[in-house]
Amino acid sequence: MFTRQQLIQTGVLLALAATTALAQPAAPQPPKMTQNPFLQPYTTPHQTAPFDKIKNADYMPALTEGLAQGRKDVTAIVNNPAKPTFENTIVALERAGDLLGRVTSVLFNLNSAETTPELQKIVKEASPLLSEYGNDITLNEKLFARVKAVYDQRASLKLDTESAMLLEKAYKRFARNGANLDAKGKERLRAIDKELSQLSLQFGENVLNETNEYVMEVTDEKDLAGLPDYVRELAKSTAKQKGKEGWAFTLQAPSYGPFMQYADNRELRKKLFMAYNGRGFRGDKNDNQAIIQKVVNLRYERANLLGYPTHADFVLEESMAGSRGKVQSFLDELVTYARPAAEKQLAELTTYAKAHSFADNKLQVWDNSYYAEKLKKEKYDLDDETLKPYFKLENVLNGVFTVANKLYGITFKERTDIPVYNSEVKTYDVFDKDGKFLAVFYGDYFPRPGKRSGAWMNDVQGQKIENGQNIRPHIVNVCNFTRPTDTKPSLLTFYEVTTLFHEFGHGLHGMLANGQYESLSGTSVPRDFVELPSQVMENWCYDPEALKLFAKHYQTGEVIPNELIEKIRASQNFLAGLANLRQLRLGLVDMYYHGQKPTGESVSQVENKVDSVANLFPRVEGVAFSPAFSHIFAGGYSAGYYSYKWSEVLDADAFEFFKEKGGLENKAAADSFRKNVLEKGGSEKPMELYKKFRGREPSPKAMLRRSGLIL
Repeated sequence: MFTRQQLIQTGVLLALAATTALAQPAAPQPPKMTQNPFLQPYTTPHQTAPFDKIKNADYMPALTEGLAQGRKDVTAIVNNPAKPTFENTIVALERAGDLLGRVTSVLFNLNSAETTPELQKIVKEASPLLSEYGNDITLNEKLFARVKAVYDQRASLKLDTESAMLLEKAYKRFARNGANLDAKGKERLRAIDKELSQLSLQFGENVLNETNEYVMEVTDEKDLAGLPDYVRELAKSTAKQKGKEGWAFTLQAPSYGPFMQYADNRELRKKLFMAYNGRGFRGDKNDNQAIIQKVVNLRYERANLLGYPTHADFVLEESMAGSRGKVQSFLDELVTYARPAAEKQLAELTTYAKAHSFADNKLQVWDNSYYAEKLKKEKYDLDDETLKPYFKLENVLNGVFTVANKLYGITFKERTDIPVYNSEVKTYDVFDKDGKFLAVFYGDYFPRPGKRSGAWMNDVQGQKIENGQNIRPHIVNVCNFTRPTDTKPSLLTFYEVTTLFHEFGHGLHGMLANGQYESLSGTSVPRDFVELPSQVMENWCYDPEALKLFAKHYQTGEVIPNELIEKIRASQNFLAGLANLRQLRLGLVDMYYHGQKPTGESVSQVENKVDSVANLFPRVEGVAFSPAFSHIFAGGYSAGYYSYKWSEVLDADAFEFFKEKGGLENKAAADSFRKNVLEKGGSEKPMELYKKFRGREPSPKAMLRRSGLIL
């Protein structure tokens, strides 16, 4: 969900950045207002969104009314004759625009997980209205004067820690978004924000179009050599769905990943690789290269307008890292550890490939997954085909519920009377250890044409305390796992298992939220802190005690044997140098785009420069990853992709604390993590919260040890 404060802060750029699009039909006629479910009290269990009643025609009338109500709320604050106080200005602003938050939370969730051409048209219509609304608030001089009046007397207000943080965030939200600009500057800022929202939306549309439109048909069964039965079965089913002969492979993760991993046909691996990595880079209607140049330039101009040298300086001021220089040094230092390890690992992989009939001098990128899987099998006698039978989706989901129960005492009860946006979505009531209701949890796990790729967590309702009532959150986890087939249930790769645990960690951050203010609650934290709960949860996938709770053979019920667990743990650092270098490459490209004055260099030139430091594979003409790098051009990670590595430092250090005194039975660590991290959201500075949990600042040594980069 995009809270009212997030709307105010960004002009809904982050919300729009999460969207994707298809072709557009004619706009629907609006219904009568009395029929609009958004404009009536929800009568569903826990006042969940009535997805079964919401029609596309409901959005714009409700959005229009929400904008009007939000502006009315703000006008009431501005015109209040009373002296500005924390309650009548800061808290009142926090509570403003309830209806708008209700509508946009549903709209943007569905636009990511269940989009249609009609819905995309609505988003395009809504985006400039929402951007303008955000600017109308942050650029309102009288409103800012009231906020500043309260902020200037903050030392004498005796606010609690969370309220003090709300005041600081409210003031910075205005100051960092143009409140101090002159009239000309404000006008330009509005224009930039409007254009950025549209460009981010278009970027996402293009990536989705490219992903959905591509199909690689295979009609000769010889070309399927090396592919496991489940991959062939999925490809046969996909071909049937698309009216094709033989087998069909797409750019969706459950199809693309296994083909690159197992297919013996090197030319077809290259063909699929070129299609996947050529998205947005073909010079056609879906090309994103010009959009990247525009976005980078507009972000730079916006930062300069607000008094910052670069977009990265603007973003990182409010991060845990704190500065562009610190982030760049962090990435550069990690490269010095990762690159030597990656060079040794690539040499080992190349030697292995040449011993197995590889004729070229150098491995290409489309060879990496293929030979890595074979080498892993040889070194550890372990591959996904061996593990998948132990990871039936339903068992893994029950496993993550059980791990959460053992750590935090919470329980999950499935129910079938909560409306959902697709019949595949499962819903659960979440209860605390004392039986109190905590949250609603939605699980959505399979790919669909209207669903963007990847995995994520959202909320449809945030947590807050209002009028003495603790309003509990409604949390959504979305993934794209292999569907069940006619002969097998959904069996996950180990990577997919860690993905499910990762997103569930974000979910816990939302479900266990316990703050006063929605804009500080749950995952409303700096980008380089938000991945801590998710990555901590991933660690349990390697823990023998946790694995035995859910890793059971889908046919026999046999618990995963100790020897397989040991192989999983032994292979944890397999090619970790290469994996680390890949992540660092993405972070460095992000900083290159956003951490300096735009150079005007092409996408290929930018990537070539970074690749000289952080890529060991030969450069491939005709492809680039930037034009499909949705995290930074259609999402909220611009100048923030480094946060995945930053959070690895935190999560490795945190998990060592869990393991020091009993693992899943370490109640002291679990209670402290819940109290000081999961419940607190953004109510305090992240380093202070971490120190309260851990007793000290994090050390990078745990992450370097876990990755095998130091002893």
